[in-house]
Amino acid sequence: MNILVLVSISFILIFVVIYRHNSGQNVYKYIVNRTSFIYNKYAPYSFKVIREKVKELGQEYTTKQYAIQIAAFMGGSFVITYLYFYSIVISLIYSFASVLAVPYLTYLRCKRVYSEYIFEQIQVYTTNTIMEFSTTQSFVKALEGVIESGVLEDPVKADVQVMVDMAYENGTINESLVYFNEKYNYYIVKNMHQLFLQITNEGARDSSQALENMSLDIDMLVEGVYRDRMDRAQFHKKFLTFGFVLYLMVMLVQLLLGVDRYINLLKSSPIVKFLLHAIVLINTYFLLNGEKYYNENVGAE
Repeated sequence: MNILVLVSISFILIFVVIYRHNSGQNVYKYIVNRTSFIYNKYAPYSFKVIREKVKELGQEYTTKQYAIQIAAFMGGSFVITYLYFYSIVISLIYSFASVLAVPYLTYLRCKRVYSEYIFEQIQVYTTNTIMEFSTTQSFVKALEGVIESGVLEDPVKADVQVMVDMAYENGTINESLVYFNEKYNYYIVKNMHQLFLQITNEGARDSSQALENMSLDIDMLVEGVYRDRMDRAQFHKKFLTFGFVLYLMVMLVQLLLGVDRYINLLKSSPIVKFLLHAIVLINTYFLLNGEKYYNENVGAE
């Protein structure tokens, strides 16, 4: 009960300081505005673009969801570290420090959502370009048909338009293919472009079989990517469960030693405290690194 009282007092104190410092303003609005100001000032431009697209897709967290996430991080870290150190001061430090992980996790999640979106757009681009080429027998006309069909969205749509403009300006598709390949470094893009380059430069009496084989390759690759996503999601749940169980291994030590003896050991041995801090930090790094693996390179080959 005393712990809960002290934690409550700490939060009230922070609230009062912010309120007094910003008399006449809504404190909630102040916190949101300050957070937005810091984000707009220091966030990389590329991430701002990514986050805007995530908002467009309707997959950005709401303010309420972020508040719940922050509360869960602070509350969870406070309880876990108190079980390690039986110190309110240390637990409060870890509790507030845990909030620093929220922007990093937001960054990873947004990159994953954006990566999944781009891969889906690349799938649409390659599949529809092959279909259009089967009708037009012209790569540039096929690109124009894909643009006019409305199946693509920015930024891929804008880059396909750049390809068309470059092709008309240069009189060849070579530079256009190099531009798109560098922008979207996917196996299916490079292979499809290589096929179209060969057909355009060397000519082919009947390219239908080659295009059909390419379509089958794309379907197989896409199926593999989606299967990988499901496997990752299952692994992610197991990984987080395992990580949190590792945090609670200290309870086993206390069960074996007894709580009183454990607390006495904490007070008498700085080395034990150092090792406990190392366990918390290493396991936290382990979890964050796992989150990075789960969220990055989704859909890439």
